[in-house]
Amino acid sequence: MHIWVDADACPNVIKEILFRAAGRRRILLTLVANSPLRTPPSAWIRSVRVGAGFDVADDHIAARVSTGDLVITADIPLAAAVIDKQAYALNPRGEFYDAENIRERLNMRDFMEEMRGIGEVSGGPPPLNQADRRAFANELDRFLTRQLAPR
Repeated sequence: MHIWVDADACPNVIKEILFRAAGRRRILLTLVANSPLRTPPSAWIRSVRVGAGFDVADDHIAARVSTGDLVITADIPLAAAVIDKQAYALNPRGEFYDAENIRERLNMRDFMEEMRGIGEVSGGPPPLNQADRRAFANELDRFLTRQLAPR
């Protein structure tokens, strides 16, 4: 299993949780971003800097993710591509995307984009809070425990 992170928009507190989990569980963690990233020295953690441009990091991840991998992203289209490849997608608030909820999320994303386009809605999601961080850490731990359990 490999954990991929859509790192440009991933909050630093979530990256820190991922760094600790990768080292503790000995899982390869790759952060993909358009800008330089600082990562702790570890055999389990690496970063990839991709070129600037819309969805370049997302496309890099989508092209390389394999069945059973985990992708950390708040990007709904990337999550849909990941699910299509039979991998897992978890957002920084601790919510898994799956085959049942991804289409609804895509529709809502498109609707909100349209509303922003005509000026009816502004702003984005609220800032990450302590409950979100805890939810993410708990979901990640449960997922890794299930996936890495002897079968």
